[in-house]
Amino acid sequence: MITLGIESSCDETAAAILENGTRILSSIVASQIEVHSPYGGVVPELASRKHIEAIAPVVDEAIQSAGIRAPMLDGVAVTQGPGLVGSLLVGFSFAKAFAYAMDIPWIGVNHLEGHINSVFLTRTPPAFPFIALLASGGHTAIYHVTSHTTSTLMGQTRDDAAGEAFDKVSKMLDLGYPGGKIISDMARKGDPKKIFFKRAYLDKNKFDFSFSGLKTGVRRYIEKNLRHLNREVPDIAAGFQASVVDVLSFKLFAAAEKMDCRHVAVVGGVAANSSLRKKIETTAKRKGMTVHIPPLSLCGDNAAMIAAAGYHHLVQGQTSHLDSDVYSRIKS
Repeated sequence: MITLGIESSCDETAAAILENGTRILSSIVASQIEVHSPYGGVVPELASRKHIEAIAPVVDEAIQSAGIRAPMLDGVAVTQGPGLVGSLLVGFSFAKAFAYAMDIPWIGVNHLEGHINSVFLTRTPPAFPFIALLASGGHTAIYHVTSHTTSTLMGQTRDDAAGEAFDKVSKMLDLGYPGGKIISDMARKGDPKKIFFKRAYLDKNKFDFSFSGLKTGVRRYIEKNLRHLNREVPDIAAGFQASVVDVLSFKLFAAAEKMDCRHVAVVGGVAANSSLRKKIETTAKRKGMTVHIPPLSLCGDNAAMIAAAGYHHLVQGQTSHLDSDVYSRIKS
């Protein structure tokens, strides 16, 4: 089965072609970083406009790069939510029209389910069940995953997502956007032990997150140390990153031990963070667990993961209808 995946939940317009849900024939991502960088974050109206400009060319490029023709497609999978409604509508509407014109089935996919399925696009996917830490700009959550299409939410952020915290701290330090890579690169030049920021574990027996207090702690430190700020930026970045990494890692392995799972996965944009990857891999080895993290190209928003998730719904005969709509938040 050859599936076209389409992703437009935030500020990336992406399309991918997958064969049988695992083999990537093509994966194209049009980034909007240059558009949003001057504002220090994503501007929804601008994002929607750029999606409109990019969607058709990106899909065409994905089909051509895969070495196929449109009539060879067997189905379409598209992000339905959560995300920015204006951005979602562009990809979702395009997918509806494309599938209708080609007379092929289509399915709206939960963006978070897509991230979880990104680990199945690797050479060594995890066995079920496993615990997944999903950390991105908009979401930070832990799931007990029992199949490609079923998972149970164990905990999530009560305020800022991890990726959002990276962006905001980067903005406080006047380093630019997006903050994830910038903070990671800056932290390599600093000492994570020199400036200590509290770890927001909340209840160590539960799996929710909170990064707003950490963000406030960084802001207060900056305000109190403006005179020496320039030379302390690498240490601030390192100390902040260490706090986030410690909490994410602790909660992931605590969830795995509670559910007696020997397999863990880390997905989402923050999974690209080298310090987090190293911490998870080292801890997993010590605990005798297997760890699964997608390559960098599949950590951020992409359409291959959407096609992977959608494939498993389509082969079960599940489809969406023309009156289906997008959603900005996870349905309760």
